[in-house]
Order: sequence, then structure tokens, then C-alpha cells
Amino acid sequence: LERAAEVVALDDALGELAGVDPRKARAVELRFFGGLSVEETAEVLGVSAVTVMRDWSTAKAWLHRELDRRQKRAV
Repeated sequence: LERAAEVVALDDALGELAGVDPRKARAVELRFFGGLSVEETAEVLGVSAVTVMRDWSTAKAWLHRELDRRQKRAV
């Protein structure tokens, strides 16, 4: 049950990220959920591998902060 709540929270946060930066959200979807490599993700998005790594890093940090904020708000 706790795991399901975490997945819902992640999906909600990813939706918010998509509103702020759709490419970063798509990179997360492709890498995390789709299991694509950096190179495969770059090809799908039409950007360089360096850009994917930068987006991936920034998106992960953003999602961690957002999930932490939501968890603190829920307590």
C-alpha cells in the first residue's frame, strides 16, 4: 500500500515536471520507465547524449525535492 502511494506521488510529481519542462519529464519516462539508455533517449528526443544526462540529472533532483516537499506536507 505504501509503495502504491509512492508511485502515485511520483506520477503526480512527474506530471508537474511535464508542465514546467516537458523534455525533462519525457527523459525520465524514457530512462526510468522505458529502460532506454542515454543514447537511445537522446535519439528519441532528438538531442545529444550530454543534454540527456543534464536533463536526467536536473529532473531527478527536481523530483527528489518535490517528493520530499509533498511528504513533509502530508505529515
